[in-house]
Amino acid sequence: MSKNVLLLCGGGSSEHEVSLRSVKFYEDCMAQMKDVNTIWIEIDKQGQWVDRNGKRYLLDGKRFLRAFEQDGDPGIKIDVAIPCIHGYPGETGDLQSFFEMIGLPYFGCNSETSKMCFNKITTKMWATALGVANTPYIFVSENSEENLKKVLEFQKIHGDIVIKASNQGSSVGCYMVASTEAPTKALSDAFSFSPFVLIEKRMKPRELEISAYEFDGKLQISYPGEVIAPSSTFYTYEEKYSGQSQSKTVIRAENVTPEQVKTITDYATKLFHGLKIRHLSRIDFFLDEGKIYLNEINTFPGSTSISMFPKMLEANGHSFKAFLEQHIKAL
Repeated sequence: MSKNVLLLCGGGSSEHEVSLRSVKFYEDCMAQMKDVNTIWIEIDKQGQWVDRNGKRYLLDGKRFLRAFEQDGDPGIKIDVAIPCIHGYPGETGDLQSFFEMIGLPYFGCNSETSKMCFNKITTKMWATALGVANTPYIFVSENSEENLKKVLEFQKIHGDIVIKASNQGSSVGCYMVASTEAPTKALSDAFSFSPFVLIEKRMKPRELEISAYEFDGKLQISYPGEVIAPSSTFYTYEEKYSGQSQSKTVIRAENVTPEQVKTITDYATKLFHGLKIRHLSRIDFFLDEGKIYLNEINTFPGSTSISMFPKMLEANGHSFKAFLEQHIKAL
């Protein structure tokens, strides 16, 4: 019996365009699957659910996708949803909460895990609680003189710092501040993106990533890959996705010791189980002076032509199509 799978993309956030590129990869994989009927819908920048012709739809509480303001439309009963959306409302847990409310099975992490992992501050708190090393940090919830003093004191101790909006993806709302610079503007800019702001010690590490995913009922952890950016460049949104990017990715990182790989694998396993991650994630680490630190967790990693998650999964000996099909059929 075939399944109607709602493939959602867009979302209207700063990562809207990346989602439109990722969804093509999912759509191509699903086109090769038997008994899967794919319904492609974009959540546009106005929050409307539209098909490729701009026709508007609504998903009701009985899991029927119906044409908007079209009386008598019987709709399509949705069996499974795939929220291929980076940032709000996909990685933030908002869509997942809606799916849970109407009893619609969906691919990816649950609402609570999505929310915790998307927030950079709660991610660091959980990492510490689980025994996973991460960079020195403080956070503030108000752009005030008192908090500016806290940031200046942190900067005095640690030198160069990074100021980050707590709940943005793809390096949006992230600012590098040298030890000789005032953090005032960066702090203000970060608060324009979110109500909480993270301040971290800036490191100049190697950036290692792994794909952590469930396949054949088991957690699979890939060998670390590496993102290599120009030495003077912060890995910004533009560096990640621009056609002029000078960064490169290596699917299997070189010159990483067996002990470092084991630490990354152990940390990823703790995070996957401890935060109740489901189906898929890309977990990013720093390697600095021989030590491993958590950078961030992506609960719906990109799948564009340059994205690491599907490449590392394939390099780990698994087919992305088989991985996705297995979960669609199990939901």
